[in-house]
Amino acid sequence: MKKLVSLLLALLMMLSVCSFAAAETPAWEPFAERVKITVPVYDRSKAGYPAVDDNYWTQWVQKEFGDKYNIDVQYVAIPRGDVMTKYSLLIAADETPTILMEYDYPKVAQWANDGAMAVINLDDFKAVAPTFYQAMVDHNQLGYTDINGNTYFVLTERPYYDTTFAFATFVRMDWLRQVGYDHVPQNYEEQKDALNKMIEAGLCEHPLSTGIPTAAYIANFGYRDFPVTDEGEKEWAMHSSLGTPCFPWYPTQRMLKRLNDEYHMGWYSSEFDLEKNSSGAATDQTQTDFINGKTYSYGGYIASNMAWLTAFYENNPDAELAIASPYGGIEEGVCTGCIRADNPFGMIVGFSSKATEDQLKAAWMLMEWMIQPENLFVLENGVEGETYKLGEDGLPVMLDYTGEHMLNHNNNIDMTCLVHASKKVGTIEQTIAQMSPVGLPQDFTQALIDNYYQLRAIADEGKAYSDPVFAVAIESESEYSATLLSLWQEYYAKLIKCDPAEFDGLFAEYSQQFLDAGYQEIMDERLAAYEAGNTTHIPASAK
Repeated sequence: MKKLVSLLLALLMMLSVCSFAAAETPAWEPFAERVKITVPVYDRSKAGYPAVDDNYWTQWVQKEFGDKYNIDVQYVAIPRGDVMTKYSLLIAADETPTILMEYDYPKVAQWANDGAMAVINLDDFKAVAPTFYQAMVDHNQLGYTDINGNTYFVLTERPYYDTTFAFATFVRMDWLRQVGYDHVPQNYEEQKDALNKMIEAGLCEHPLSTGIPTAAYIANFGYRDFPVTDEGEKEWAMHSSLGTPCFPWYPTQRMLKRLNDEYHMGWYSSEFDLEKNSSGAATDQTQTDFINGKTYSYGGYIASNMAWLTAFYENNPDAELAIASPYGGIEEGVCTGCIRADNPFGMIVGFSSKATEDQLKAAWMLMEWMIQPENLFVLENGVEGETYKLGEDGLPVMLDYTGEHMLNHNNNIDMTCLVHASKKVGTIEQTIAQMSPVGLPQDFTQALIDNYYQLRAIADEGKAYSDPVFAVAIESESEYSATLLSLWQEYYAKLIKCDPAEFDGLFAEYSQQFLDAGYQEIMDERLAAYEAGNTTHIPASAK
Protein backbone atom coordinates (compact mmCIF):
# COMPACT_ATOMS: atom_id res chain seq x y z
CA MET A 1 0.00 0.00 0.00
CA LYS A 2 2.83 2.38 0.90
CA LYS A 3 4.48 1.84 -2.52
CA LEU A 4 1.14 2.42 -4.28
CA VAL A 5 0.61 5.70 -2.42
CA SER A 6 4.12 6.86 -3.35
CA LEU A 7 3.47 6.03 -7.00
CA LEU A 8 0.16 7.90 -7.04
CA LEU A 9 1.71 10.95 -5.37
CA ALA A 10 4.55 10.98 -7.92
CA LEU A 11 2.11 10.76 -10.81
CA LEU A 12 -0.10 13.49 -9.40
CA MET A 13 2.90 15.74 -8.94
CA MET A 14 4.02 15.20 -12.55
CA LEU A 15 0.50 15.79 -13.86
CA SER A 16 0.11 19.00 -11.90
CA VAL A 17 3.44 20.35 -13.21
CA CYS A 18 2.55 19.39 -16.77
CA SER A 19 -0.89 20.99 -16.48
CA PHE A 20 0.62 24.24 -15.19
CA ALA A 21 3.24 24.27 -17.94
CA ALA A 22 0.67 23.56 -20.64
CA ALA A 23 -1.54 26.38 -19.38
CA GLU A 24 1.37 28.83 -19.58
CA THR A 25 2.72 27.80 -22.98
CA PRO A 26 1.70 30.22 -25.76
CA ALA A 27 -0.44 28.91 -28.60
CA TRP A 28 2.25 29.19 -31.26
CA GLU A 29 1.41 29.11 -34.94
CA PRO A 30 3.77 27.48 -37.45
CA PHE A 31 5.94 29.93 -39.34
CA ALA A 32 4.61 30.72 -42.79
CA GLU A 33 8.06 30.16 -44.29
CA ARG A 34 10.65 27.63 -43.14
CA VAL A 35 12.93 29.05 -40.42
CA LYS A 36 16.39 27.56 -39.86
CA ILE A 37 18.10 27.72 -36.48
CA THR A 38 21.47 26.28 -35.50
CA VAL A 39 22.04 24.93 -31.99
CA PRO A 40 25.48 24.11 -30.52
CA VAL A 41 26.07 20.75 -28.84
CA TYR A 42 29.31 19.64 -27.21
CA ASP A 43 31.31 16.95 -29.00
CA ARG A 44 33.21 15.02 -26.32
CA SER A 45 34.59 12.46 -28.83
CA LYS A 46 33.41 9.57 -26.65
CA ALA A 47 33.91 6.16 -28.17
CA GLY A 48 30.73 4.12 -28.60
CA TYR A 49 28.36 7.09 -28.57
CA PRO A 50 26.32 8.43 -31.51
CA ALA A 51 27.31 11.54 -33.46
CA VAL A 52 26.25 14.49 -31.34
CA ASP A 53 24.87 16.56 -34.22
CA ASP A 54 22.87 13.83 -35.99
CA ASN A 55 21.35 10.99 -33.98
CA TYR A 56 17.97 9.59 -33.00
CA TRP A 57 17.38 12.37 -30.45
CA THR A 58 18.34 15.30 -32.65
CA GLN A 59 15.97 13.80 -35.24
CA TRP A 60 13.31 13.41 -32.53
CA VAL A 61 13.56 17.13 -31.70
CA GLN A 62 13.13 17.92 -35.39
CA LYS A 63 10.11 15.64 -35.69
CA GLU A 64 8.34 16.59 -32.45
CA PHE A 65 9.17 20.30 -32.43
CA GLY A 66 10.69 21.53 -35.67
CA ASP A 67 8.29 19.96 -38.14
CA LYS A 68 5.30 21.06 -36.06
CA TYR A 69 6.26 24.74 -36.28
CA ASN A 70 8.02 24.75 -39.67
CA ILE A 71 11.45 25.15 -38.09
CA ASP A 72 14.62 23.45 -39.33
CA VAL A 73 16.65 22.63 -36.19
CA GLN A 74 20.28 21.92 -37.06
CA TYR A 75 22.82 20.97 -34.40
CA VAL A 76 26.43 22.15 -34.62
CA ALA A 77 29.16 20.05 -32.96
CA ILE A 78 31.45 22.07 -30.66
CA PRO A 79 34.61 20.23 -29.47
CA ARG A 80 34.40 20.28 -25.66
CA GLY A 81 38.15 20.75 -25.31
CA ASP A 82 38.39 23.62 -27.81
CA VAL A 83 35.18 25.60 -27.48
CA MET A 84 36.52 29.07 -28.20
CA THR A 85 38.42 28.07 -31.36
CA LYS A 86 35.34 26.46 -32.89
CA TYR A 87 33.09 29.38 -32.05
CA SER A 88 35.69 31.82 -33.39
CA LEU A 89 35.85 29.95 -36.69
CA LEU A 90 32.05 29.92 -36.98
CA ILE A 91 31.79 33.62 -36.18
CA ALA A 92 34.59 34.54 -38.60
CA ALA A 93 32.90 32.50 -41.35
CA ASP A 94 29.62 34.35 -40.79
CA GLU A 95 28.09 31.11 -39.49
CA THR A 96 27.44 32.17 -35.91
CA PRO A 97 25.01 29.66 -34.35
CA THR A 98 21.57 31.05 -33.64
CA ILE A 99 22.15 30.03 -30.03
CA LEU A 100 25.52 30.65 -28.35
CA MET A 101 25.97 29.10 -24.93
CA GLU A 102 28.68 28.29 -22.44
CA TYR A 103 29.05 27.52 -18.76
CA ASP A 104 31.84 30.10 -18.31
CA TYR A 105 30.88 33.75 -18.01
CA PRO A 106 34.14 35.16 -19.46
CA LYS A 107 33.51 33.32 -22.73
CA VAL A 108 30.00 34.63 -23.30
CA ALA A 109 31.12 38.07 -22.15
CA GLN A 110 33.74 38.00 -24.90
CA TRP A 111 31.12 37.12 -27.53
CA ALA A 112 28.89 39.92 -26.31
CA ASN A 113 31.77 42.38 -26.22
CA ASP A 114 32.88 41.37 -29.75
CA GLY A 115 29.41 41.99 -31.22
CA ALA A 116 28.60 38.34 -31.93
CA MET A 117 25.57 38.37 -29.62
CA ALA A 118 22.28 40.18 -30.03
CA VAL A 119 20.91 42.55 -27.42
CA ILE A 120 17.55 41.09 -26.40
CA ASN A 121 14.42 42.30 -24.65
CA LEU A 122 13.39 40.07 -21.76
CA ASP A 123 9.75 41.10 -22.12
CA ASP A 124 9.83 39.77 -25.69
CA PHE A 125 11.52 36.60 -24.46
CA LYS A 126 8.91 36.20 -21.71
CA ALA A 127 6.07 36.50 -24.24
CA VAL A 128 7.48 33.57 -26.23
CA ALA A 129 8.94 31.52 -23.37
CA PRO A 130 6.94 32.25 -20.19
CA THR A 131 7.82 28.99 -18.40
CA PHE A 132 11.52 29.47 -19.03
CA TYR A 133 11.36 33.10 -17.93
CA GLN A 134 9.54 32.17 -14.71
CA ALA A 135 12.21 29.57 -13.97
CA MET A 136 14.82 32.35 -14.13
CA VAL A 137 12.73 34.40 -11.70
CA ASP A 138 12.36 31.42 -9.36
CA HIS A 139 16.12 30.79 -9.42
CA ASN A 140 17.02 34.48 -8.81
CA GLN A 141 18.93 34.69 -12.09
CA LEU A 142 17.69 37.92 -13.64
CA GLY A 143 20.65 39.78 -12.15
CA TYR A 144 23.01 37.85 -14.44
CA THR A 145 21.36 38.72 -17.76
CA ASP A 146 23.12 42.05 -18.43
CA ILE A 147 26.60 43.15 -19.34
CA ASN A 148 27.75 46.71 -20.07
CA GLY A 149 24.19 47.89 -19.39
CA ASN A 150 22.57 45.75 -22.10
CA THR A 151 20.63 42.48 -21.83
CA TYR A 152 22.28 39.61 -23.70
CA PHE A 153 21.67 36.43 -21.73
CA VAL A 154 19.10 34.03 -20.38
CA LEU A 155 20.18 31.47 -17.79
CA THR A 156 19.48 27.79 -17.25
CA GLU A 157 19.12 25.99 -13.93
CA ARG A 158 21.99 24.32 -12.07
CA PRO A 159 20.46 21.99 -9.45
CA TYR A 160 22.27 21.83 -6.08
CA TYR A 161 24.90 24.15 -7.56
CA ASP A 162 26.93 24.62 -4.37
CA THR A 163 27.76 20.95 -3.82
CA THR A 164 29.36 19.71 -7.08
CA PHE A 165 27.51 16.46 -6.31
CA ALA A 166 27.64 15.21 -9.90
CA PHE A 167 31.44 14.82 -9.77
CA ALA A 168 33.17 12.08 -7.80
CA THR A 169 36.71 10.79 -7.34
CA PHE A 170 37.08 7.00 -7.36
CA VAL A 171 39.96 5.36 -5.46
CA ARG A 172 41.40 1.84 -5.24
CA MET A 173 39.90 0.51 -2.01
CA ASP A 174 41.53 -2.86 -2.62
CA TRP A 175 44.96 -1.22 -2.60
CA LEU A 176 44.10 0.65 0.60
CA ARG A 177 43.17 -2.63 2.28
CA GLN A 178 46.49 -4.15 1.20
CA VAL A 179 48.42 -1.39 2.98
CA GLY A 180 46.37 -1.57 6.17
CA TYR A 181 43.49 0.86 5.63
CA ASP A 182 39.83 -0.05 6.06
CA HIS A 183 38.69 3.42 5.01
CA VAL A 184 39.52 6.11 2.46
CA PRO A 185 42.08 8.59 3.90
CA GLN A 186 40.34 11.45 5.68
CA ASN A 187 43.28 13.88 5.79
CA TYR A 188 46.54 14.53 4.01
CA GLU A 189 48.73 12.71 6.51
CA GLU A 190 46.71 9.53 6.00
CA GLN A 191 46.78 9.95 2.25
CA LYS A 192 50.55 10.47 2.23
CA ASP A 193 51.08 7.41 4.43
CA ALA A 194 48.82 5.22 2.27
CA LEU A 195 50.27 6.25 -1.08
CA ASN A 196 53.88 5.88 0.03
CA LYS A 197 53.06 2.40 1.37
CA MET A 198 51.51 1.50 -2.01
CA ILE A 199 54.79 2.36 -3.71
CA GLU A 200 56.79 0.39 -1.13
CA ALA A 201 54.47 -2.62 -1.54
CA GLY A 202 54.94 -2.59 -5.31
CA LEU A 203 51.25 -2.04 -6.01
CA CYS A 204 52.12 0.76 -8.41
CA GLU A 205 55.13 2.67 -9.63
CA HIS A 206 53.43 6.08 -9.42
CA PRO A 207 50.11 6.15 -7.50
CA LEU A 208 48.83 9.40 -9.00
CA SER A 209 48.72 10.74 -12.53
CA THR A 210 48.68 14.28 -13.86
CA GLY A 211 49.12 16.00 -17.19
CA ILE A 212 49.57 19.41 -18.75
CA PRO A 213 46.45 21.51 -17.97
CA THR A 214 44.11 21.94 -20.92
CA ALA A 215 41.88 24.54 -19.24
CA ALA A 216 42.54 27.92 -17.69
CA TYR A 217 40.83 27.11 -14.39
CA ILE A 218 43.27 26.43 -11.53
CA ALA A 219 41.73 24.24 -8.82
CA ASN A 220 43.17 26.13 -5.86
CA PHE A 221 40.06 26.68 -3.71
CA GLY A 222 41.40 24.20 -1.16
CA TYR A 223 44.53 26.33 -0.71
CA ARG A 224 42.85 29.66 0.05
CA ASP A 225 42.54 31.28 3.46
CA PHE A 226 39.21 31.01 5.25
CA PRO A 227 37.20 32.91 6.34
CA VAL A 228 37.59 35.45 3.55
CA THR A 229 38.55 38.96 4.70
CA ASP A 230 37.64 42.19 2.90
CA GLU A 231 41.13 42.24 1.43
CA GLY A 232 40.69 38.60 0.49
CA GLU A 233 37.52 39.46 -1.40
CA LYS A 234 39.47 42.01 -3.45
CA GLU A 235 42.03 39.34 -4.30
CA TRP A 236 39.18 36.98 -5.20
CA ALA A 237 37.78 39.60 -7.59
CA MET A 238 41.18 40.10 -9.19
CA HIS A 239 42.12 36.43 -9.56
CA SER A 240 39.34 33.85 -9.19
CA SER A 241 38.33 32.81 -12.69
CA LEU A 242 37.43 29.97 -15.02
CA GLY A 243 38.65 31.92 -18.04
CA THR A 244 42.16 33.05 -17.09
CA PRO A 245 44.79 31.13 -15.07
CA CYS A 246 45.32 32.84 -11.69
CA PHE A 247 48.97 31.81 -11.67
CA PRO A 248 50.69 34.46 -9.49
CA TRP A 249 48.13 34.18 -6.65
CA TYR A 250 49.29 32.63 -3.36
CA PRO A 251 46.81 29.66 -3.42
CA THR A 252 48.32 28.56 -6.73
CA GLN A 253 51.79 28.77 -5.23
CA ARG A 254 50.66 26.59 -2.32
CA MET A 255 49.05 24.10 -4.67
CA LEU A 256 52.11 23.82 -6.92
CA LYS A 257 54.42 23.47 -3.90
CA ARG A 258 52.30 20.54 -2.75
CA LEU A 259 52.51 18.96 -6.22
CA ASN A 260 56.27 19.51 -6.27
CA ASP A 261 56.60 17.70 -2.93
CA GLU A 262 54.48 14.83 -4.21
CA TYR A 263 56.45 14.57 -7.44
CA HIS A 264 59.67 14.17 -5.50
CA MET A 265 58.04 11.44 -3.38
CA GLY A 266 57.52 9.55 -6.64
CA TRP A 267 53.77 10.01 -6.89
CA TYR A 268 53.89 11.21 -10.52
CA SER A 269 55.69 9.93 -13.60
CA SER A 270 58.69 11.99 -14.70
CA GLU A 271 57.18 11.94 -18.20
CA PHE A 272 53.72 13.29 -17.31
CA ASP A 273 54.29 16.33 -19.53
CA LEU A 274 55.41 14.33 -22.58
CA GLU A 275 52.36 12.14 -23.28
CA LYS A 276 51.05 12.65 -26.82
CA ASN A 277 48.72 10.77 -29.12
CA SER A 278 49.31 10.00 -32.79
CA SER A 279 48.10 13.45 -33.86
CA GLY A 280 50.53 15.18 -31.53
CA ALA A 281 47.86 16.35 -29.10
CA ALA A 282 48.11 15.74 -25.36
CA THR A 283 46.28 12.62 -24.22
CA ASP A 284 44.14 12.20 -21.11
CA GLN A 285 46.83 10.07 -19.59
CA THR A 286 45.28 10.36 -16.13
CA GLN A 287 42.22 8.42 -17.28
CA THR A 288 44.24 5.91 -19.30
CA ASP A 289 46.55 5.17 -16.37
CA PHE A 290 43.60 4.54 -14.07
CA ILE A 291 41.79 2.29 -16.55
CA ASN A 292 44.97 0.29 -16.99
CA GLY A 293 45.29 -0.26 -13.24
CA LYS A 294 48.41 1.86 -12.87
CA THR A 295 47.12 4.56 -10.51
CA TYR A 296 45.18 4.97 -7.30
CA SER A 297 42.46 7.49 -8.23
CA TYR A 298 40.55 9.22 -10.99
CA GLY A 299 37.61 11.62 -10.92
CA GLY A 300 34.80 12.26 -13.34
CA TYR A 301 31.19 13.32 -13.77
CA ILE A 302 28.61 10.73 -12.77
CA ALA A 303 26.20 9.25 -15.30
CA SER A 304 24.23 6.05 -15.66
CA ASN A 305 26.63 4.90 -18.38
CA MET A 306 30.31 5.62 -17.70
CA ALA A 307 32.55 4.11 -20.36
CA TRP A 308 35.79 4.67 -18.48
CA LEU A 309 34.47 2.93 -15.34
CA THR A 310 33.24 0.01 -17.43
CA ALA A 311 36.67 -0.19 -19.08
CA PHE A 312 38.36 -0.08 -15.67
CA TYR A 313 36.46 -3.12 -14.39
CA GLU A 314 37.08 -4.98 -17.63
CA ASN A 315 40.82 -4.49 -17.16
CA ASN A 316 40.75 -4.97 -13.37
CA PRO A 317 37.98 -7.51 -12.66
CA ASP A 318 39.05 -8.13 -9.04
CA ALA A 319 39.36 -4.46 -8.11
CA GLU A 320 37.28 -2.71 -5.46
CA LEU A 321 36.62 1.03 -5.72
CA ALA A 322 35.39 3.60 -3.24
CA ILE A 323 34.37 7.26 -3.41
CA ALA A 324 36.95 9.64 -1.94
CA SER A 325 35.80 11.96 0.80
CA PRO A 326 35.69 15.64 -0.27
CA TYR A 327 37.96 16.33 2.71
CA GLY A 328 40.58 13.88 1.40
CA GLY A 329 44.02 15.39 0.84
CA ILE A 330 43.40 18.47 2.96
CA GLU A 331 46.09 19.27 5.50
CA GLU A 332 44.99 20.99 8.70
CA GLY A 333 46.41 24.48 9.09
CA VAL A 334 47.50 24.79 5.47
CA CYS A 335 44.47 24.07 3.30
CA THR A 336 41.02 25.20 4.28
CA GLY A 337 38.79 22.47 2.90
CA CYS A 338 37.00 24.98 0.68
CA ILE A 339 35.58 23.84 -2.64
CA ARG A 340 34.56 25.74 -5.73
CA ALA A 341 30.79 26.02 -5.89
CA ASP A 342 29.40 26.07 -9.39
CA ASN A 343 27.73 29.22 -10.59
CA PRO A 344 24.09 29.56 -9.47
CA PHE A 345 23.17 29.03 -13.10
CA GLY A 346 23.95 26.42 -15.71
CA MET A 347 24.38 27.51 -19.31
CA ILE A 348 24.59 31.21 -20.07
CA VAL A 349 22.62 31.43 -23.30
CA GLY A 350 22.79 34.21 -25.86
CA PHE A 351 21.72 34.63 -29.46
CA SER A 352 23.47 35.52 -32.68
CA SER A 353 23.56 39.17 -33.67
CA LYS A 354 23.02 37.87 -37.21
CA ALA A 355 19.74 36.15 -36.31
CA THR A 356 16.49 37.44 -37.80
CA GLU A 357 13.43 38.13 -35.63
CA ASP A 358 11.94 34.82 -36.77
CA GLN A 359 15.13 32.95 -35.90
CA LEU A 360 15.21 34.52 -32.43
CA LYS A 361 11.60 33.59 -31.86
CA ALA A 362 12.21 30.03 -33.11
CA ALA A 363 15.19 29.64 -30.75
CA TRP A 364 13.11 30.87 -27.82
CA MET A 365 10.31 28.50 -28.82
CA LEU A 366 12.76 25.59 -28.73
CA MET A 367 13.83 26.51 -25.20
CA GLU A 368 10.23 26.84 -24.03
CA TRP A 369 9.28 23.55 -25.68
CA MET A 370 12.24 21.72 -24.14
CA ILE A 371 11.54 22.96 -20.60
CA GLN A 372 8.07 21.40 -20.62
CA PRO A 373 8.24 18.35 -18.31
CA GLU A 374 6.79 15.91 -20.81
CA ASN A 375 9.39 16.82 -23.47
CA LEU A 376 12.32 17.04 -21.06
CA PHE A 377 11.42 13.66 -19.59
CA VAL A 378 11.67 11.92 -22.94
CA LEU A 379 14.93 13.65 -23.92
CA GLU A 380 16.58 12.70 -20.61
CA ASN A 381 15.21 9.19 -20.21
CA GLY A 382 14.49 7.91 -23.69
CA VAL A 383 12.28 4.91 -24.41
CA GLU A 384 10.67 2.98 -21.58
CA GLY A 385 11.79 -0.63 -21.46
CA GLU A 386 14.93 0.11 -23.46
CA THR A 387 16.83 3.06 -21.99
CA TYR A 388 14.90 3.19 -18.69
CA LYS A 389 12.27 1.50 -16.58
CA LEU A 390 9.95 2.98 -13.98
CA GLY A 391 10.87 2.17 -10.40
CA GLU A 392 8.43 1.41 -7.61
CA ASP A 393 8.29 5.13 -6.80
CA GLY A 394 7.20 5.96 -10.35
CA LEU A 395 10.55 7.56 -11.21
CA PRO A 396 12.84 6.44 -14.05
CA VAL A 397 15.67 4.00 -13.47
CA MET A 398 18.28 4.11 -16.23
CA LEU A 399 19.25 0.87 -17.99
CA ASP A 400 22.48 -0.19 -19.67
CA TYR A 401 21.49 0.20 -23.34
CA THR A 402 23.43 0.81 -26.56
CA GLY A 403 20.85 0.43 -29.36
CA GLU A 404 19.21 2.86 -31.77
CA HIS A 405 17.58 4.90 -29.00
CA MET A 406 20.81 5.25 -26.99
CA LEU A 407 21.12 8.51 -25.09
CA ASN A 408 24.27 10.49 -25.63
CA HIS A 409 26.73 11.60 -22.92
CA ASN A 410 25.20 11.77 -19.44
CA ASN A 411 21.57 11.23 -20.50
CA ASN A 412 21.67 13.72 -23.38
CA ILE A 413 22.84 16.52 -21.08
CA ASP A 414 24.58 18.34 -23.94
CA MET A 415 21.15 18.82 -25.50
CA THR A 416 19.11 19.39 -22.34
CA CYS A 417 21.72 21.82 -20.98
CA LEU A 418 19.57 24.33 -22.85
CA VAL A 419 17.26 23.92 -19.82
CA HIS A 420 19.44 22.79 -16.92
CA ALA A 421 23.00 21.72 -16.15
CA SER A 422 22.14 18.31 -14.71
CA LYS A 423 19.19 15.97 -14.59
CA LYS A 424 16.92 16.36 -11.56
CA VAL A 425 14.32 13.79 -10.49
CA GLY A 426 12.43 14.07 -7.21
CA THR A 427 14.62 14.40 -4.10
CA ILE A 428 18.41 14.58 -4.13
CA GLU A 429 18.53 10.91 -3.14
CA GLN A 430 16.24 10.00 -6.05
CA THR A 431 18.25 12.20 -8.42
CA ILE A 432 21.48 10.46 -7.44
CA ALA A 433 19.86 7.02 -7.62
CA GLN A 434 18.77 7.52 -11.23
CA MET A 435 22.15 8.95 -12.33
CA SER A 436 24.30 6.41 -10.47
CA PRO A 437 26.31 4.25 -12.92
CA VAL A 438 24.70 0.97 -13.93
CA GLY A 439 26.09 -2.27 -15.31
CA LEU A 440 29.09 -2.33 -12.93
CA PRO A 441 30.19 -4.91 -10.34
CA GLN A 442 29.65 -2.32 -7.59
CA ASP A 443 26.66 -0.10 -6.76
CA PHE A 444 27.82 3.40 -5.82
CA THR A 445 24.40 4.91 -5.12
CA GLN A 446 24.68 5.16 -1.35
CA ALA A 447 28.31 6.26 -1.51
CA LEU A 448 27.33 9.07 -3.89
CA ILE A 449 24.47 10.10 -1.59
CA ASP A 450 26.89 10.15 1.36
CA ASN A 451 29.30 12.21 -0.75
CA TYR A 452 26.53 14.74 -1.44
CA TYR A 453 25.83 15.22 2.27
CA GLN A 454 29.53 15.69 3.02
CA LEU A 455 29.63 18.37 0.33
CA ARG A 456 26.39 19.82 1.70
CA ALA A 457 28.08 20.20 5.10
CA ILE A 458 30.99 22.08 3.49
CA ALA A 459 28.56 24.41 1.72
CA ASP A 460 26.59 24.98 4.92
CA GLU A 461 29.84 26.03 6.62
CA GLY A 462 30.26 28.74 3.95
CA LYS A 463 33.26 26.95 2.43
CA ALA A 464 31.73 26.54 -1.04
CA TYR A 465 31.72 29.68 -3.14
CA SER A 466 32.33 30.50 -6.78
CA ASP A 467 34.13 33.05 -8.93
CA PRO A 468 33.04 36.67 -9.40
CA VAL A 469 30.62 37.49 -12.19
CA PHE A 470 31.19 40.85 -13.87
CA ALA A 471 28.51 43.18 -15.20
CA VAL A 472 31.06 44.73 -17.56
CA ALA A 473 33.35 43.12 -20.11
CA ILE A 474 36.94 42.58 -18.98
CA GLU A 475 38.52 43.36 -22.32
CA SER A 476 42.07 42.47 -21.31
CA GLU A 477 40.97 38.88 -20.65
CA SER A 478 39.93 38.48 -24.26
CA GLU A 479 43.26 39.91 -25.36
CA TYR A 480 45.64 37.95 -23.14
CA SER A 481 43.92 34.75 -21.99
CA ALA A 482 45.27 32.51 -24.77
CA THR A 483 48.86 33.64 -24.16
CA LEU A 484 48.49 33.22 -20.40
CA LEU A 485 47.08 29.71 -20.77
CA SER A 486 50.14 28.74 -22.80
CA LEU A 487 52.45 30.16 -20.12
CA TRP A 488 50.51 28.39 -17.37
CA GLN A 489 50.96 25.08 -19.16
CA GLU A 490 54.71 25.69 -19.44
CA TYR A 491 55.16 26.80 -15.83
CA TYR A 492 53.03 23.98 -14.44
CA ALA A 493 55.40 21.25 -15.58
CA LYS A 494 58.57 23.16 -14.74
CA LEU A 495 57.50 24.00 -11.19
CA ILE A 496 56.30 20.49 -10.39
CA LYS A 497 59.56 18.93 -11.61
CA CYS A 498 62.08 21.50 -10.37
CA ASP A 499 64.47 21.04 -7.47
CA PRO A 500 62.49 21.92 -4.30
CA ALA A 501 65.26 24.33 -3.29
CA GLU A 502 64.66 26.29 -6.51
CA PHE A 503 60.86 26.36 -6.31
CA ASP A 504 60.31 29.74 -4.59
CA GLY A 505 62.79 31.56 -6.83
CA LEU A 506 61.33 30.09 -10.00
CA PHE A 507 57.77 30.84 -8.91
CA ALA A 508 58.69 34.49 -8.32
CA GLU A 509 60.45 34.70 -11.69
CA TYR A 510 57.59 33.10 -13.59
CA SER A 511 55.02 35.21 -11.76
CA GLN A 512 56.68 38.41 -12.93
CA GLN A 513 56.79 37.11 -16.50
CA PHE A 514 53.10 36.22 -16.22
CA LEU A 515 52.22 39.70 -14.96
CA ASP A 516 54.22 41.31 -17.76
CA ALA A 517 52.46 39.12 -20.35
CA GLY A 518 49.12 40.79 -19.61
CA TYR A 519 47.95 39.44 -16.28
CA GLN A 520 48.68 42.73 -14.49
CA GLU A 521 46.29 44.49 -16.85
CA ILE A 522 43.63 41.86 -16.18
CA MET A 523 44.08 42.24 -12.41
CA ASP A 524 43.80 46.03 -12.65
CA GLU A 525 40.71 45.90 -14.85
CA ARG A 526 38.98 43.33 -12.65
CA LEU A 527 39.77 45.30 -9.49
CA ALA A 528 38.40 48.50 -11.05
CA ALA A 529 35.17 46.69 -11.92
CA TYR A 530 34.92 45.35 -8.36
CA GLU A 531 35.50 48.76 -6.78
CA ALA A 532 32.91 50.31 -9.13
CA GLY A 533 30.30 47.82 -7.91
CA ASN A 534 30.16 45.86 -11.15
CA THR A 535 30.74 42.38 -9.71
CA THR A 536 29.04 39.89 -7.49
CA HIS A 537 30.39 39.40 -3.96
CA ILE A 538 31.49 36.47 -1.86
CA PRO A 539 28.56 35.17 0.23
CA ALA A 540 28.44 36.45 3.78
CA SER A 541 28.67 32.86 5.06
CA ALA A 542 32.27 32.69 3.76
CA LYS A 543 33.39 35.79 5.65
